[in-house]
Amino acid sequence: MKEKIVRIAFALLIMAIVLFQFTILSRATETLSSELIAWGLKRSDNHNPPKLDSASLEILNEYHGIAIGNSEEKKLYLTFDLGYEAGYTAQILDVLKENDVKAVFFITGHYLNTQPDLVKRMIEEGHTIGNHTVNHKSLPSLSDSEIEKEIMDLHKALYDKFDYEMTYFRPPKGEFSEKVLNITTNLGYTTVLWSFAYDDWDENKQGREDYGKKKILENLHNRKYSFTSCH
Repeated sequence: MKEKIVRIAFALLIMAIVLFQFTILSRATETLSSELIAWGLKRSDNHNPPKLDSASLEILNEYHGIAIGNSEEKKLYLTFDLGYEAGYTAQILDVLKENDVKAVFFITGHYLNTQPDLVKRMIEEGHTIGNHTVNHKSLPSLSDSEIEKEIMDLHKALYDKFDYEMTYFRPPKGEFSEKVLNITTNLGYTTVLWSFAYDDWDENKQGREDYGKKKILENLHNRKYSFTSCH
């Protein structure tokens, strides 16, 4: 009987702590802006770094996000946004494996539910899985609790399925706000954006011979470089 009372008391204490933390977080976010920020960039010539919107970059840096950085390091970070599978991911994984290259794959809930074998392969082959939310909604339009649910429901689903803990987050459509960054940071995530992308998400423009290769090689730049592909 005594042990049961202790267990109940402990459970109530945990609930009180969680409620307290949620209350503090809610109060903190009340003063933060929900204004939508759309991530964008302007490509430069001659392999120079792209021009990023200074206001967007400033708030991203404030919350320790990643987009572009040290000009002394010649590094390329390859990232893929996966909302759905169009039949190319296995081929991409084959090429990455053949060349001993690791990438970051930002997945949605739909992708995890429909392509668990591909997600499992990514993990087994040493790639990083990032959080792209459950439903790929524009987060600034959601409430605090809805934002957290979009992120943590996917976090839990992947952990339950593959015992994998995600730590990197990419906002759907590249749309975020000060409040969104605050919430994702408090959830333990690092927000990752990009310094190059092209319209391979548009199925009507796919299949153009050498288009992607030409675009990428023409826009390599001597910075931390994040190329994103969405298919």
